[in-house]
Amino acid sequence: MESIKPYRPNVAAIIVSPEYPKRKKILIAERSDISGIWQFPQGGIDKGETPEEALIREIEEEIGTKKVEVIAEYPDWLAYDFPEHVAKRMRPYAGQTQRYYLVRLKPKAKINLETKHPEFIDYKFIDVDELYDYVAHFKKPIYEKVIGYFKTKGYL
Repeated sequence: MESIKPYRPNVAAIIVSPEYPKRKKILIAERSDISGIWQFPQGGIDKGETPEEALIREIEEEIGTKKVEVIAEYPDWLAYDFPEHVAKRMRPYAGQTQRYYLVRLKPKAKINLETKHPEFIDYKFIDVDELYDYVAHFKKPIYEKVIGYFKTKGYL
């Protein structure tokens, strides 16, 4: 009998600039613990927290603002396995199951990476099609699926 892998429930934010929809630039941030690896802000869902509550909390914890508005949500949970070197640090989880949201920064939002527990050292807004030049290989299939969905729906 095959055992079921444990996946960490997680939310992820594809953040567009305040100029959205006129300009469709997305935010990526460089991890503080792995040089050269960029990703979307994301994080675990705490016990008793809804995915939407976790989304706002994680955005504030990671980029220092909660001045965002949710534009759209990917309709399904998406799972991926951690590579072995990551899985060792994330035990008992084999990977994550994520809910993705497209959010827009409000016009007066200020990004501040110097948070209580900094996870990122840099950020930038890029064209959607540049994304795959920056992200970790094991996240690309999920990112492709989510970005493809939001493009198909006319959001990106």
